[in-house]
Amino acid sequence: MKKAGVFIILTTIFFIFFACSKEKESERFRLLTAHIWRSDSLLVNGVDAGGSGGMLEKFKGDAKFEKDGTGYFGKYTGTWRFAYEEENLVIESDSLPVPLTARIVLLTEMDLKITTIYPNLADPQNPFNIRMTFKPKQ
Repeated sequence: MKKAGVFIILTTIFFIFFACSKEKESERFRLLTAHIWRSDSLLVNGVDAGGSGGMLEKFKGDAKFEKDGTGYFGKYTGTWRFAYEEENLVIESDSLPVPLTARIVLLTEMDLKITTIYPNLADPQNPFNIRMTFKPKQ
């Protein structure tokens, strides 16, 4: 009888531990992965850079942040993750010379706005100030 009681207690503890340890998706994770996002404005140093020949031309279009950490961001494909308590977004792609780490300025059901300072490989003393805004694709 003692063995049955110990078995029941251990089984209960086991189920409670694994049920409680299951991570739930954060609100930011849910908001970011809920939509296909369409670029709204792509600015470098306050100037539109999403047009033909612009520095952010390849980010123009749709972006999808998959739940498994993969995604596409305009013409780029790669991975994404949160950093710094979900305040920043890191995008990595074989097509980018360095990962893009951006601060999430706004993330709601209807808006995604990120900003970053990106290295200027031609002039390291003058990095690029980038702001990208997105809206859900309709």
